Amino acid sequence: MKVLSIGNSFSQDATRYLHQIARAEGCDLLAVNLYIGGCPLSLHYENMQKDAKAYSLEVNGCTTGFAASIREALLANEWDYVTLQQVSHLSHRYDSYQPYLKELAAYVRSLCPGAELLIHQTWAYEQGSKRLTEELGYQDQGEMYRDLKAAYEQAAAAIEAKGIIPSGTLFQELLANGIKTVHRDTFHASLGLGRYALGLLWYGVLTGNSVLKNPFRDFDEPVSEEEVEIVKRAVCAVLGSQSDDREEP
Repeated sequence: MKVLSIGNSFSQDATRYLHQIARAEGCDLLAVNLYIGGCPLSLHYENMQKDAKAYSLEVNGCTTGFAASIREALLANEWDYVTLQQVSHLSHRYDSYQPYLKELAAYVRSLCPGAELLIHQTWAYEQGSKRLTEELGYQDQGEMYRDLKAAYEQAAAAIEAKGIIPSGTLFQELLANGIKTVHRDTFHASLGLGRYALGLLWYGVLTGNSVLKNPFRDFDEPVSEEEVEIVKRAVCAVLGSQSDDREEP
């Protein structure tokens, strides 16, 4: 399986362990991320139009040192899935998605007609963070989640995406089940548990495989066995609830 993400640091977080999680169960999964920190859909669209070689190419969770354009990346392989997302600080505002998302989706389909499009739902900031309260004006991170969830659902419908990878929903589930924080700096995913949870979720969505017995444990910072089990149960809960609402890839 081959997956290309046109994203930023949030897709970097999500794909850090994805290849390794799949490999731990004998699944051959190539995960490539086109990285520009803080990149919104509007800049992806601009880079697409200019065919700008503006992205750091990350393969299987590691930086390669190579630069690439969106076009080069799309034509480099026979992708099974291509993911698109909005930058986190605009994720709650659907008016920031268009017309850029529709144009990007059309471009992906023109160059990769065999690939399925997925929307990567990003996540809410940490409760009490200045980015949440001062930059975005929220008092409760649950309100940010509510608004970004609605925006991503509208986005997925607008481009007739195959589905949504519900990373934001997973983080809310983890917080509700006793995980104190899923962030490392109040907005990016933590290097251990946060990134692991995202990778496990993506693996479950992309392959349809159960995550309960996945043996991967090679984290960049410690994750306890108790936390591993909470993550696995949360991923199963989120995937189970979403499958009741829509078809998963």
